[in-house]
Amino acid sequence: MLSIAIAFSFQYGVAPALQPDKNNVIKELVNGWSDGCEEFNSADLQLQCSGHSGTYRAASSALIFFVLAATAAYFKPTANREAWFLKIIFFLILNVVSMFIPNEPLFGLIMVNIFRVGAVFFIFLQQIIFVDVAHNLNESWVAKADKAEVEEGEGAGKKWLYSLLGLCAILFTGSIVVIGFLFKYFGGCGINIAFIAVTLVIGLISTALQLMGEEASLLTSASVFSYATYLCFVSVSQNPNSDCNPALADSNVVNIVIGVGITIISLLWTGWSYTAGTRVGEKVEKSDAVDDNADTGIGIRESVSSRVVGADENQVEAVSGIVVSTEKHDSISETEDDELDTFSISWKLNIMLCLITCWYAVALTAWGAVEIGGNSANPSVGRVSMWMITGSQWLMQMLYLWTLTAAKIFPDRDFS
Repeated sequence: MLSIAIAFSFQYGVAPALQPDKNNVIKELVNGWSDGCEEFNSADLQLQCSGHSGTYRAASSALIFFVLAATAAYFKPTANREAWFLKIIFFLILNVVSMFIPNEPLFGLIMVNIFRVGAVFFIFLQQIIFVDVAHNLNESWVAKADKAEVEEGEGAGKKWLYSLLGLCAILFTGSIVVIGFLFKYFGGCGINIAFIAVTLVIGLISTALQLMGEEASLLTSASVFSYATYLCFVSVSQNPNSDCNPALADSNVVNIVIGVGITIISLLWTGWSYTAGTRVGEKVEKSDAVDDNADTGIGIRESVSSRVVGADENQVEAVSGIVVSTEKHDSISETEDDELDTFSISWKLNIMLCLITCWYAVALTAWGAVEIGGNSANPSVGRVSMWMITGSQWLMQMLYLWTLTAAKIFPDRDFS
């Protein structure tokens, strides 16, 4: 969050103050921030180019910080919890140093392409986040409905189920409405129509397959459909052809707001969810080690919303981590083991933060496109970004379709 705040201050505060037409005494700083922007033929385009470089400076500092943090955590698992004061000082120093580095070639060529590639990988990470959150929320509300039926009487749990259906209806309705607007305002050329149509068709197919599955989760499909619709909007808004892209005429405020919102959701999920580590490769070997004796009362969580193993009927509740109901020394031992497991994968969380950094860098700068007044000053950038986003969206949707159909196509294989 500190990095995002610095990026905004660089883009909308420092960059305008360091334009060549300003009588600024720090000539080297002005030249560095204007480097590579002279090719644009208007002051507004040069300002936008300089503002983008400000975001790249803040994001580059954050990326370097998280790469070093991941390296340190890999060799010393507890490094993420140590020396935070010195880390913050180091991060601020990185940002100050970046202000004195010229745009070209580091920020205007190298880092912007690193951010684009990282953002593509982030799209897949974001799908995991949305699927995980939606699945857990779906299970949690269904469990609360079942519990209300038992404790409060028949019909008491319907409020949770109706809330779940209402949320699904909002997501599906919102997606369909947005797709309708995309057809109306961005459907001026065949390529945009194709992108929008593919998004709609795959979204409907994946929803139908989800409902036909044994473990149907309508909320999961609704979340993936909504995310795919957002990516479709971002993609067509990168089209450099002004005839089918009315977004060229504005500053893409909607893209920036939604992009920052997704960044915040990702940060919250990464920092809060215990399952963040397992979703990026943690091997949970303890999930099969449940004691056969019911009187031990020890349950190992197999998923975020699993239930207590060995508890009696009145103690059924959602759990997180390891639940122990007997020996005190067993509790201490299990907690220490769980903490070591968490430390052992902490470097992967830093890698996830690297991808989140790449995402916010492109979200704040329209993937590097410089455009104003209905015209794109670097159309090749917009065209490449459009295909990168669309390709990522297609792969993301196909991956989700595969998770829905793999067990049916290969019934003899274990996909659990």
